[in-house]
Amino acid sequence: MQNHAGSAPQGFPLDVADVQDLKDARIAYGFPVYTVDPTDLLAGRRELKAMAKPTGIWRFVVTLNEQPIGLATVEQVNGKWETVAYGATVLAKDLDAAMTAYGNADRSNVRVLRIYQAQSDFLEVSSAQNGAARFAPLHSARQSLLLQRKAAGDGLLDASELLEPLRAAVKKNLESAR
Repeated sequence: MQNHAGSAPQGFPLDVADVQDLKDARIAYGFPVYTVDPTDLLAGRRELKAMAKPTGIWRFVVTLNEQPIGLATVEQVNGKWETVAYGATVLAKDLDAAMTAYGNADRSNVRVLRIYQAQSDFLEVSSAQNGAARFAPLHSARQSLLLQRKAAGDGLLDASELLEPLRAAVKKNLESAR
């Protein structure tokens, strides 16, 4: 903050107009990140919810005046938890809106699912009645899978609506990486 008084430097990873605002920034809440093995996804042996496994990565929403300005990514490095990245402003804002819309008070009914090989993030929302999961596609999923938010109803998608676009994206991205 001493070296960059005033406006944030070009490419700054958090959405602040002035680096001095960082003194008022807060860590709001954190969540573990889950993913799905691409082999499992392509094989389609189980429900999407059952395929999700923890990555060992945690992300924390960084806020300023109770508004999300980015995420802090934390993971174990040589046995110690360390913040390894800041950024993801668009994801932070989209995720926070989805958490507010679909999460219960302690956010125990939601989890963040990142399908790396499809470059897609989702908020998985479990039903209190039957435990079934539905999914809110976040910005990256809407972009990479060309998904639209549902205008009617609760805006959530069933796993069956996601599996084919996910499989196609994963298959394409894995093939192009070879």
